[in-house]
Amino acid sequence: MTSLAFVDVSVKYGSSVAVQGFTDTVRPGEWLCLIGPNGAGKSSLLRSAAGLVKHEGGILVDGSPLHLRTSRRRAALVAHVPQSPSMPEDMTAAEYVLLGRNPYVGYFGNESKHDRMMVARVIERLDLEEFAERRLGTLSGGERQRLVIARALAQEAPIMLLDEPTNHLDLDAIVWLSDWIRSFKGALLLISHDREFLDECVNTIAHISKQSIELYTGNYSQFEEVKALRLAEVAASYKKQQRQIEHMQDFVRRFKAKATKAKQAQSRVKALERMEVIAPAHVDSPFHFSIPQSEKISDPLLTLDRANLGYSEKVLSSVNISLHPGDRIGLLGPNGAGKSTLIKSLVGAISLLDGDRFEGSNLKVGYFSQHQVDDLDLTKTAYECIHQMDTQKTEQQVRTYLGGFDFKNDKVKDSIELFSGGEKARLALAMIAYQKPNLLLLDEPTNHLDMEMRQALTMALQSFGGAILLISHDRHLLANNVDQFLLIDDGEVQEYAGDLQDYSTRILANLSKSHPKKSAGKAKTPGANKKADQKLLRQIKAEIMGAEKRLKRLQEKIGEVEAVLQSPDTYNGNFQDDLHDLIRNQTELKSQIEEVEKVWLTANEKLEAAQSD
Repeated sequence: MTSLAFVDVSVKYGSSVAVQGFTDTVRPGEWLCLIGPNGAGKSSLLRSAAGLVKHEGGILVDGSPLHLRTSRRRAALVAHVPQSPSMPEDMTAAEYVLLGRNPYVGYFGNESKHDRMMVARVIERLDLEEFAERRLGTLSGGERQRLVIARALAQEAPIMLLDEPTNHLDLDAIVWLSDWIRSFKGALLLISHDREFLDECVNTIAHISKQSIELYTGNYSQFEEVKALRLAEVAASYKKQQRQIEHMQDFVRRFKAKATKAKQAQSRVKALERMEVIAPAHVDSPFHFSIPQSEKISDPLLTLDRANLGYSEKVLSSVNISLHPGDRIGLLGPNGAGKSTLIKSLVGAISLLDGDRFEGSNLKVGYFSQHQVDDLDLTKTAYECIHQMDTQKTEQQVRTYLGGFDFKNDKVKDSIELFSGGEKARLALAMIAYQKPNLLLLDEPTNHLDMEMRQALTMALQSFGGAILLISHDRHLLANNVDQFLLIDDGEVQEYAGDLQDYSTRILANLSKSHPKKSAGKAKTPGANKKADQKLLRQIKAEIMGAEKRLKRLQEKIGEVEAVLQSPDTYNGNFQDDLHDLIRNQTELKSQIEEVEKVWLTANEKLEAAQSD
């Protein structure tokens, strides 16, 4: 089995050191997550493992330096899902996934039956069939992200590098990805700011901060608990910790008093009690802010009555929704179901096709759209954005306010054009909070935000006195701030009685129905016949596994031969005899691969027939 080792690895940004002296080994079945603030060097370290960033020290695969392998061999060993992939606009989705088979295609670039079967299997498993023949330029961000993951899966690499894989994915896709990772037998190196996802998918945490890395055994929740205990030992932090804990305890008490017996409300109580435990782990966060509420408020704040929603065509029918002070509503449903359409209709960004929209007399909306950061004026500074909303404020008052969002010193007057995605998102939230809304309509507000900012946003929303309507793939944010869910699916908006765990179970059940596992074969008859059937299935599966092992060995051998054939040095000098041997060896290996593929295909056909009997 293949392992990935870092030996005293350092990564630089120009002359600045991002990561210093990282040493660790990720073994098969180990899932390591890199966490830390934006700009700490997480992506650079991961990209160094993909061979894309220069580094000092050694990165080894099974004890051998990775950089000494051919690019073809590296691709067979390491699959990389980047945060912002470059994708050819005119390529079809199926063609893009097929690129994942490049390490295995023959010398003349011809994919095998196994290559095509593998791509078809991945496309089916990720529910990509409906746009398999569409051009990449026509796909949404979520669809493109699923394709990048599909391409990586098609590589069948024993080492997987994932950089923010849940970006742009809806909750349904995240649940599937989490389920897949838990079944992955190889070595996994992951970057994510989704704590629920991390709790399900990792067993080791590497915390990067101030050029150093500390390793923690367990998932993200266990990391927080250990960090909280460590910080509790520092006397200087004690008073600050106590204030944070008291704040959380007070909020939990107030919420418990108001909570109904609804399952969502009880789930939220549990989530808040969990927040009490981990609160001390975040006392050193650079973010400390609240969202003040408008002095005047209406009840109801906003109402849709028998509304048909959409653009030129109807997306949602007969929507009846009324938002009241104190409401905490989360929207569930797959991408494309109409969640963003509902929020845009509520805020008035798109007109109703039919029905009525009523505003309360004192309504003041704070709206964060999926593409909020794109609406910022890049020529301005953070200081100018806040000061223009209240010119009576002094520069120091504006600086103090922005400091809660970690805009300090010269950063306050830097051009927004120089900001990272996370910094732009923080500024957009700062501008919304400054307006003192009484209704927050938030569409994926945690995109681009790191862990500490997500935690600070969670805390700020908990203390907000107005109403919240929230779309998010961040289950931690939902669990801690929502006590009522609406499910949007099949053109309708309905109340959802369950909690997030119920919804995840629903997603996996639907996936199982759509893609039943091949191993779940039906027994024809009880007793002796059943035993005979099971024995036959075991024999066929053993035959398939044997064929797959032989295929893997043969593909490794032909990969090595073809790497030599592709080297210009092979054709320099008097190496004609060696060249003839290489070509003959390549031809023989191709013939053997074809024969084994036939065995593999025949065995799979037998398995399908046996399971359908």
